Amino acid sequence: MNGTTLSGRYEIIERVGGGGMALVYKAKDTLLNRYVAVKVLRQQYVHDEEFIRRFRREAQSAASLSHPNVVSIYDVGQDGETHFIVMEYVEGSNLNDIIKAQAPLQASEAVHVATQICDALEHAHANGIIHRDIKPHNILIGKNGRVKVTDFGIARAATTSTITQTGSVIGSVHYFSPEHAKGVSAGEKSDLYSLGIVLYQMLTAKLPFIGESPISVALKHLQEPVEDPRVVNPMIPQSVENVILKSLRKRPEERYGSAGEMLRDLESCLAPERRNEPKWTYASDAEDDAEATRVIPAIRADMRPASAAKGPAPEPAEAPGGAPVWRESYEDDDEEAGRSNPWIKPLIWFGVLLVLLGGAWWGVQKVQDIFVIPTVEVPLVEGLPLQRAIDEIEAAGLIVEQPIVYEFNRDVPVDYVISQTKKNETAKGNTSIRLYVSKGVQLVEMPKLVGLSESQAKRALEELGIPDTNITVDREHSEDDVGGVIEQFPPEAQPIDPLDTSVRIVVSEGREEIDMPELLGLTAQEAQAVLEREGLELLEKNIVSEPAYFAEGRVFKQFPYQPGDPVKPPGEGIMIYVSEGLPSEARVTSYTVVIGPKTQGGESAIRILVSDAMGDRVEAVNQTVSSEQAFSFEVVTSPNKNAVIEVYRDDGKVEQYTWTHRQASESGGSASAPNAGNGGNGGNGGDGGEDEAQPDVKETDAAPIEPAPESPSEPADEDSSGLAETIVDGL
Repeated sequence: MNGTTLSGRYEIIERVGGGGMALVYKAKDTLLNRYVAVKVLRQQYVHDEEFIRRFRREAQSAASLSHPNVVSIYDVGQDGETHFIVMEYVEGSNLNDIIKAQAPLQASEAVHVATQICDALEHAHANGIIHRDIKPHNILIGKNGRVKVTDFGIARAATTSTITQTGSVIGSVHYFSPEHAKGVSAGEKSDLYSLGIVLYQMLTAKLPFIGESPISVALKHLQEPVEDPRVVNPMIPQSVENVILKSLRKRPEERYGSAGEMLRDLESCLAPERRNEPKWTYASDAEDDAEATRVIPAIRADMRPASAAKGPAPEPAEAPGGAPVWRESYEDDDEEAGRSNPWIKPLIWFGVLLVLLGGAWWGVQKVQDIFVIPTVEVPLVEGLPLQRAIDEIEAAGLIVEQPIVYEFNRDVPVDYVISQTKKNETAKGNTSIRLYVSKGVQLVEMPKLVGLSESQAKRALEELGIPDTNITVDREHSEDDVGGVIEQFPPEAQPIDPLDTSVRIVVSEGREEIDMPELLGLTAQEAQAVLEREGLELLEKNIVSEPAYFAEGRVFKQFPYQPGDPVKPPGEGIMIYVSEGLPSEARVTSYTVVIGPKTQGGESAIRILVSDAMGDRVEAVNQTVSSEQAFSFEVVTSPNKNAVIEVYRDDGKVEQYTWTHRQASESGGSASAPNAGNGGNGGNGGDGGEDEAQPDVKETDAAPIEPAPESPSEPADEDSSGLAETIVDGL
């Protein structure tokens, strides 16, 4: 089962133990991220409905126990035909291993362990739970020295079911109580008897009753007295021996009244005043001795005939009435002859007896040759190749049980023996030995991850048992949806070892973002070509034409992405606005500035900047003059934007003029596009001086434009417009 997950939560890691009814695995609770022990019911019990029902009921009862010396039950469940119990995982070893390695234990250590077991039993009995299978194998010792009793409820379910259905008893015969061996109801005192045997074994390194078969051991529990522990190990204090003797009484009523009573005795048995107390005996033992069967000497009488008695002839005796009575002797000739050869008959009988004994001895030998099977040592084959293990078992006169059990195991190579039954034991010839053989690491198919989201892919890998540390996530730009898996390594359906395989998935980040290009001032065709080069898309319906204070046919606005904004191809919703020409309220007029060099005969650099409805501080003139010259240019005004003309000579500002929209309208300015020369118009500087009143205007942003085609306009009539040409002399 290694590598499988029960109920989508408990990930089986490795097998750590097992018994006749269940196997125990170390597992990881992926929901709570902790290690647990999972006990899985063996397959032969999964179809026994009565057993399953009691198994669950008893496990749930055990889950109600909450005690520091009881292994906690976390969960009871079923996954398909697999019934399991989830328990606390104790990092350490069981008492059976400690006894094998260290027994006999010190009295203080053994009593310390027994005290904790007894404390757990007292709690369980108070909650109506009887263990019924107390043995060193079910006692766990944590690394911190804490004793934990496990298998509460399971043994009770097994015993009840087996007795009901088959009339036999399931359990550990060396730790049976007499009433358990009889198959009758085993109560709380049965657990105390088993605890007494565990304490006996810890202190003596041996079991009180052993035999060649379970039946013989069970009979000894019923009939034979326990050998005193101090006979085996004189170092045991008398007070501790008394605890053992009282717990191992054959009759339940002669044992401790409860686990609490035994616990109190254990807690005080090592006190100095108790170490040399008298040996404990039950009150009825003396009375039983008086009634015990004894050998009584036989009363012998002289049975010889009167004539055989030596001495003088009998005297006559008087009978009542005075008549003499004579004692006569009756002797037979044959008897006399027999007495002359007294050894003949015994010799004959002795010979017959020898013949009978010899025949009996010969018959017993023949029967033993036929029926008595010799006992052999079971060879240890764990870790050996399967064929070699089979050869060694068969060479010992044993049989390999069929079919051989194959299990996945990452620690044992393929076709090597993981474990065996009857390890380190003796067995009769032709006994079957079950072998558990490794199938190697359990491989699983790599699932299809492409098309899943990143979280879905990780969840699928975790369900296979692949650790997070073995999963690498790379990210790449692609045409696929953001967050989806676009590549996986290893590929789909490839067999992998979940715990030893590195998985890489590539997740889409969508298309790579680019900077939105500058489209202002381009024609619609030029803008479309620029976008196509960047992988962006401009739909025909998103090209909007409308009047604007911009060169006709040129893009004056782009939406929703401004130049430099990040955008992912194809850039859905990109729109451009193309100028249809100036709005009807716009006025285009010509403006002239006359200016010469700063000094007569010298040269000066002349710059004229125009701020109007078409843009701010647009350079209309940039020229070097050596004599006075007139510079004409067009300006565009709107109801909200007047024209401001700034004149610079040798980088020094010499004058600024304002040309209002009202002035432009009164001068007969048109709404046609400005001339391509400079984008501004001139007017009479006299009326456009810096001090002229201006309407309250709203500033607007504008961008530079390419020169528009020239649009001829009629020159303004100086007299009718009331505007005079402004001449700026050298300052």
